Amino acid sequence: MSGGVRVKLVYPDDLVTMPVIARLARDFNVLANIRRASVEAGMGWIVCELEGELRDIDKAVSWLREIGVEVDGLGDVVES
Repeated sequence: MSGGVRVKLVYPDDLVTMPVIARLARDFNVLANIRRASVEAGMGWIVCELEGELRDIDKAVSWLREIGVEVDGLGDVVES
């Protein structure tokens, strides 16, 4: 079953240059539609919609947490 979820990803300084969004697509088949983002001294954040198979999104979110990205769920994506 495919779907989407809106999340806020908060990166510590040492991960800001890592191609995390590219890895989501390449390694997990999860597309990230970036809605807002900011990189500041010491951290960065992205608000995005993750789209794909729900099991793939779950695996991707687990991986993000494993590498040190804080993942805050903002709710399911609602299509109008």
